Amino acid sequence: MNRYFRLCIFFFFAVITALPSQTSASWQPEITIGLSQGLSGVHLSSTSGVLYVYEDLESKPILELPQGSELNVRILRDQIMANGQEIKGDQLIIQPGADGFIRVNHAPYRGYITLLKRKGLTVVNHVLVEDYLCGVVPKEMPPSWSAEALRAQSVAARTFALKNRKRHASEGFDLCSTSHCQVYEGMSAEMWTTTEAVNRTHGEVLFYKGEVIDALFHTDSGGMTESSENVWGSSVPYLCAVIESQMQTQPWERSVSLDALMQKMEKSGKPLGTLKEIRLSPLSIGKGSGDRSLSGRVRSVLFIGTTGSVVLSGNDLRSIFSLPSTLFDIRFRGGEVIFSGYGSGHGLGLSQWGAKELAEKGKNYKDILLHYYSGVTLEKLY
Repeated sequence: MNRYFRLCIFFFFAVITALPSQTSASWQPEITIGLSQGLSGVHLSSTSGVLYVYEDLESKPILELPQGSELNVRILRDQIMANGQEIKGDQLIIQPGADGFIRVNHAPYRGYITLLKRKGLTVVNHVLVEDYLCGVVPKEMPPSWSAEALRAQSVAARTFALKNRKRHASEGFDLCSTSHCQVYEGMSAEMWTTTEAVNRTHGEVLFYKGEVIDALFHTDSGGMTESSENVWGSSVPYLCAVIESQMQTQPWERSVSLDALMQKMEKSGKPLGTLKEIRLSPLSIGKGSGDRSLSGRVRSVLFIGTTGSVVLSGNDLRSIFSLPSTLFDIRFRGGEVIFSGYGSGHGLGLSQWGAKELAEKGKNYKDILLHYYSGVTLEKLY
């Protein structure tokens, strides 16, 4: 698809899906972030200037609060109450004046806020994508890391956000503010190093054959990233296993008593009786086998007990026992089962510690991104 045609389509989508804003700019997409859900009340104020409160942006404000005043919104008998005033509709829109920002329970945010009545109050931040990233990147990667690693993270975070818009559409916003999407804490998280990284990559997005990619990232691969089919069960061509410059990084160990392991198995619907044997081939990074992927991550483990046997996937075991990754070995030690492995996260896409290592070896952010996402192009979308 022609790049400029795609750009026109993207902006048309951004315009028709975003709530009209008095502060948004037409040259940059706006995104909506769910900050909180199920609240009984929330306090809002402006950092400076007037705070405007609307029932909808097509009408005049129902309240104009001077600087220093606070808006207290709560749910009372299934009605929204704003500073004691009953609101007929199911939402409130709160905007700061042109010279201020909005505080939500004393934490400052760029853009503006919508409050939705949905089993309590849902707090939604409407924010331009670049401003959103300034509150994301320092929470996803240490701001003290090298500039090229931070720039790679900025592009990955921007691409992920644009690809996953409407992920929480049924809840009234695009993305949540937790690690389920990307950790976002607004202006209180901003650091000059990460803001600089966002600004230096302004509007840059990763594409594969004309489509924005799902730019997944994780903490550390342990020595080799993973291919999507070994995590999701389906192949994504740009999420392929790639080797790292360092092996066996971020070592970890977890121990589980035999009794606790049996109890967890039973709760998962996998009763074994007494555990007799665990079958899993030895870990070798970059060398696959029947029960391990090419990266060395566990595909399956056979547990043999007195009343039967059970095969569990590496992903199942990671979930059941809260393991950092699926790159592990298993052994008995006394009355315990020991999981010992490397890395942290699902292993797909960019490894943050791997990006740090590549940046320290002189690679720029484009080199880093092209290392982790196979066959992609980096384009300036806006």
